[in-house]
Amino acid sequence: MMTSKTLNELANTTSVCDDYDPNSMAVEQAREYIKSFLTPIRETENLYLNTSLGRVLAVEIHASHNVPNHDNSAMDGYAFNAVDLTEGTTRLKITGAVFAGNDLTGNFAKGACVRIMTGAAIPAGADTVIAQERVEVDGAFIQFTDKPNRGANVRYAGEDLKAGQVVLNIGHQISPADLGLIASLGIGEVTVYRKLRVSFFSTGDELASIGSALKTGQIFDSNRYTLLGMLTRMNVEIQDLGAIPDNPALIEAALIKAAENSDVILTSGGVSVGEADYMKQLLQKLGQVLFWKIAMKPGRPLAFGKIGNAHYFGLPGNPVAVMVTFYQFVRQAMLVLMGQPNPASIPMLNVVCTSGIRKLKGRTEFQRGILSISEHGDWQVKTTGNQSSGVLSSMSQANCFIVLDEDVGNVEVGTTVKVQVFNGVI
Repeated sequence: MMTSKTLNELANTTSVCDDYDPNSMAVEQAREYIKSFLTPIRETENLYLNTSLGRVLAVEIHASHNVPNHDNSAMDGYAFNAVDLTEGTTRLKITGAVFAGNDLTGNFAKGACVRIMTGAAIPAGADTVIAQERVEVDGAFIQFTDKPNRGANVRYAGEDLKAGQVVLNIGHQISPADLGLIASLGIGEVTVYRKLRVSFFSTGDELASIGSALKTGQIFDSNRYTLLGMLTRMNVEIQDLGAIPDNPALIEAALIKAAENSDVILTSGGVSVGEADYMKQLLQKLGQVLFWKIAMKPGRPLAFGKIGNAHYFGLPGNPVAVMVTFYQFVRQAMLVLMGQPNPASIPMLNVVCTSGIRKLKGRTEFQRGILSISEHGDWQVKTTGNQSSGVLSSMSQANCFIVLDEDVGNVEVGTTVKVQVFNGVI
């Protein structure tokens, strides 16, 4: 991790990094700079397992026993010892039965078999299970012609997890599958990092609250609602400080309040070239904030730094640019702050584009796209049309970003492009 001193040096001394250029920064370079300045939270809390979904583990999960803890049947059928099978048609006497969670009734003997249900323990001396669909039952006997391989349809003790094994590492975000996995170990409580605390507000005299009458030149403040939605999905503690007019005293008070009890501060508006100089002066007065021009569209202006102990992200004011910069920079940074040392990037897919796209080389573009399946069963993508950073309806229509790197120019119909899908499955 870089120190706060290095952050100041980076802002004031270009020799610290030869490739540092705040007026033209590549997307990936900005991500790396941001990650190097992050200080993850370390406070922890204990939670009941059924309330821990989405939280980040602060202590390893170990297997206290084998899972499964006994050899068991993978299906309903008959258990026997493979060495008892003869050539040709095989005929075995049924001498007992065993159901999941119960002991064997009857007995298991050489040259015999027992009826067995899925999940039931394999009787001592048996080593193979044949599915019930593959046998013929004749009174107290079964017979079959196709001999299964030795060990067929047997799930062995420890096949899933072995006693003492590290099951989940520190920094792992708990998923629905993890809840079941941890429960299979008999663990009912986990130690996780506390929730990340995030404060956010919009800035601008032109912003009006929902429910009020619009005056000339005003717009309703939509950015706070998109930010609220994205933050809610990230399972963090949220403090909405509202829409703040272009008043230095009011903005300073909001920043100070946010810094007192937040790990992250997000603002939208006020960081573009040509906007009020006081915003830049105010942020640098209260903390260490860098102003970058990212070589991307939409979302060129980005401010990043620290105010007190809180990490600060100044996002553009245009609605789509707010969402793009959040997804491309803030989301991953917040995952690191939540305790994930190396969070996975948003998966990138290669898909054929059915729209022609005009683009200049030298910057990364995030076009809003609609991913669908063609009549031939192949994935394809097209743009939503108007890509203006003020057209928020295009984000509502889209289900992905079409990601065009800085070395990509105009895209012809039929070209394979990279796509980031908005939503996952589990």
